[in-house]
Amino acid sequence: MALRGKTKFLLSVFTAIMVWAYLNYPVPPFSFELTEWRRTGRFFSHGDFKIFYQDVNGTGRPQDVLLCVHGFPTASYDFAKVWEGLNGRFGRVIASDMLGLGFSDKPYGHNYTVSEQASITEKLLKKLEVEEVHILSHDLGDTVAQELLRRFLYRQKSSSKGARYLKIKSLCLMNGGVFPETHHATFMQKIMLNPWLAPLTRLSNYYIFKNGFGKVFGPNTQPAAMDFVDFWVLLRWNDGYLVMPGLLQYIAERHENRDVWVGALQKSTVPVHMIYGPADPVNPPVFADRYRELLPKATITVLDKHIGHYPHWEDPMAVLMAYFGFLEKVSPLTQPQATGET
Repeated sequence: MALRGKTKFLLSVFTAIMVWAYLNYPVPPFSFELTEWRRTGRFFSHGDFKIFYQDVNGTGRPQDVLLCVHGFPTASYDFAKVWEGLNGRFGRVIASDMLGLGFSDKPYGHNYTVSEQASITEKLLKKLEVEEVHILSHDLGDTVAQELLRRFLYRQKSSSKGARYLKIKSLCLMNGGVFPETHHATFMQKIMLNPWLAPLTRLSNYYIFKNGFGKVFGPNTQPAAMDFVDFWVLLRWNDGYLVMPGLLQYIAERHENRDVWVGALQKSTVPVHMIYGPADPVNPPVFADRYRELLPKATITVLDKHIGHYPHWEDPMAVLMAYFGFLEKVSPLTQPQATGET
């Protein structure tokens, strides 16, 4: 009996050591591209927290400012593959990492809400003295954009003439769960949403992450090996994997605020477009049907059948072409010349 008890004790100590070693395993090094993304970015303060952002002057029309809003569980780096193209179309391109994601601070136990993420975005734009934006968003970013649109519509209707507030010139969404009824959480998200199973996410590793994350991409458009590492690095940075369950509360918020946020899209006074990758298990093709049904005045581009949940990473050229095509219809670069007729 004494030997058995000693064996159990040694096994417990060994297990504790292995868990400690795992939890303290160093984060892999950044790729050159991710290193440059961080080096060229900046930080601003939101209360006690630091928020990472990019603010780049483009070579496009000076008065056109673009705001890029990323999704879960990644960061503004999602837009790296379309960044150069966007900078060629806009006079200024801005993107930030949401609180709890990317290079921004990731407070443990914080009450993460879509409303706060939207307020942080507005605070950044105010700091940068930006009053009018086009918005390009993805995934969770679509929900934040819906809240920004809701606020804009409310202020547009209720504010006095000449009042200053953030004005939205156009909104382009990408593969987000804007309709809760057509959204399907991933297996890992379901675990994180379960209060009893959520602590298990502390034991997640690169291989578990890669297997789960890879499933939301199209079968022929998987990220390169180094890209997977970069996504994992961004998740692990500042122990970000510990706050994933808290961040995921946005799924419940989508249900609670469904009528308000979908209503904002339906009542929108600005052009709305969707760029959609149909090989998306999170938002399967029934989503596109629902979009057309509920938003008949909005437009949609359905990409190749092999493009999944991250179209701007999987097929950046197709996304740029679709987006610029939408912009040309609602905000053409070349204005028709006056004919002299009255």
